[in-house]
Amino acid sequence: MELKLADYKSDLAPDWCPGCGDYGILSALQTALYKLGIEPSRAVMVSGIGCSAKTVHYAASYGIHTLHGRPLPVAQGVKLAHPELTVIAMAGDGDGMGIGAGHFVGAGRRNPDLLYLIFNNEVYGMTKGQASPTLELGAQPKSLARPNIQSKVNPLMLAFAAGFTFIARGYAYDVKNLARLIQRGLEHRGLAMIDVLQPCPTYNNLHTREWFAPRVYDVNAEGYDPRVPRQMSDEERSERMARFTLKATEWGERIPTGVFWQAELPSFEERLGGFLPGYPRTAPATRGPGGEAERARALMRGHRVAE
Repeated sequence: MELKLADYKSDLAPDWCPGCGDYGILSALQTALYKLGIEPSRAVMVSGIGCSAKTVHYAASYGIHTLHGRPLPVAQGVKLAHPELTVIAMAGDGDGMGIGAGHFVGAGRRNPDLLYLIFNNEVYGMTKGQASPTLELGAQPKSLARPNIQSKVNPLMLAFAAGFTFIARGYAYDVKNLARLIQRGLEHRGLAMIDVLQPCPTYNNLHTREWFAPRVYDVNAEGYDPRVPRQMSDEERSERMARFTLKATEWGERIPTGVFWQAELPSFEERLGGFLPGYPRTAPATRGPGGEAERARALMRGHRVAE
């Protein structure tokens, strides 16, 4: 049966605030899955807690709504147990860069083959707009009684330091380009992270749709090449790292989006295959005597299996 975009939409209507960037992220994610022809029954979305976490309920795929800061370890478990699945983890900036920051670093060391989306609106939108780790020092959106007294975390720089092999930034209101970024992230073999900038119309009156519109630009369209060859001299590596840092920290009158870093390194699953004979064929969700592997695949596709 030929897939349609509507096949990736659940029967539940999103209940985010009007104008929330989450709508654009959901649309871009569904479009990317459709463009790649990934069956909804072959995709798993894993979320934490917060406004972004509702996304798993609005997409017609498998979804796991986990605990605050915990989508990444659960997503890694899903991928290791069933490597054939397309796994997408998602978290808000507070979820992912706050309580989940330790898991973020740990995942970077492993390089599992999955996509991690950060819904970045700089506030805790579900709990009345407190400052999240990505809100800059001294900023005071209307939800704060006084200016923020902590410096911000840069998800791009943290991902680079942790070892993510695909690092990108998107903008929630540019759905077309965000869908392309998500598609590239899903096609990447390894751990991909996309920091998605999004306005929060309820609590963040500083970085609004009108504020972002004249500032965001496509860094790749201006000639920036994110690809990193496996073999480089020390001089080449230093030059590429400096170029990445310059763009990843650019913020103000111009805000770059696009792919900033893409390296080809063995994924965790590939390395695990060298340690566990037969993996991924022997992965827990697909192994077993008496045709259990085919039975598991059929169940994941939603087919009835004779007892």
